Amino acid sequence: MIKKWSKIVVNIVYGCCIIAIILLLIQIFMFTSFKIPSDSMEPSLLAGDYIWVNKCSKGARLFNVLDAIDKKPVTIHRMPGWRSFKRNDILVFNLPYPDRWDSITFDVMKYYVKRCVALPGDTFEIRNGRYHVRNCKDILGNLSSQEYLLSLLESGRAKEQGLVTRCYPYSGLLGWNVRDFGPLYIPAKGDTIFMTPKTKLVYRNLIEWEQKTKLQLRGDTVLLGDSAIWSYCFRENYYFVAGDKVLNSRDSRYWGLLPEPFIVGKAIRIWKSVDWDTNEIRWDRILKKVE
Repeated sequence: MIKKWSKIVVNIVYGCCIIAIILLLIQIFMFTSFKIPSDSMEPSLLAGDYIWVNKCSKGARLFNVLDAIDKKPVTIHRMPGWRSFKRNDILVFNLPYPDRWDSITFDVMKYYVKRCVALPGDTFEIRNGRYHVRNCKDILGNLSSQEYLLSLLESGRAKEQGLVTRCYPYSGLLGWNVRDFGPLYIPAKGDTIFMTPKTKLVYRNLIEWEQKTKLQLRGDTVLLGDSAIWSYCFRENYYFVAGDKVLNSRDSRYWGLLPEPFIVGKAIRIWKSVDWDTNEIRWDRILKKVE
């Protein structure tokens, strides 16, 4: 009798271990959960939404998690996937600027969620507050929110709403702001650009992150470390991301471009939603598709 019960217990423990391993593998390679912490993606996502994130469509990331937690340099590899990210996908990613706005750093514990509005190889600009990609006629992001931002700017009420109008790369040389920004070319892996004082200003953070070396300007000559460079070939793909609630979103307008290795995956569905004011479940949002 004792042997029989011992065998049952062993089988139960064995089964639980197998289930735990399967769930862990699903979390690592296929899907993970993410909680929306703010209103920056309203109305698409609300604070208190819990979403499933598809990791495997573009390919799950592999890196040394323990080194990342200790904030040591890590090399991020991506497994093969079956689709690329698209414009208007809502992406979950590690914020490239967790500590300071002039240096890209990988912080595995700090996540953001924003909408992709420009892809590698796109030329992106904001005109009268509205997002545009050259040769693309799609509506990008939350158009009504962009139009509301424009109305605030034109009425002179932007300051009372706490809107920060200056934006990346915060230079009088370009004079970009949240109403009129760009045009900005979004680098794709393998793209080569000519290095000028302007391109040094726009792409400095990306190049320094890829090369782990400082970029400087001596007259009109760009120096990478101690060496003069006249062109640069990018090693990674980059994206321009923006929050749907444009008045309250710290996104690419303010900190620049998102490196592809920092992207966890695409948000696909809300599996739980809790109203933080009342602590009640928002049943109408359960299993709602993220669009």
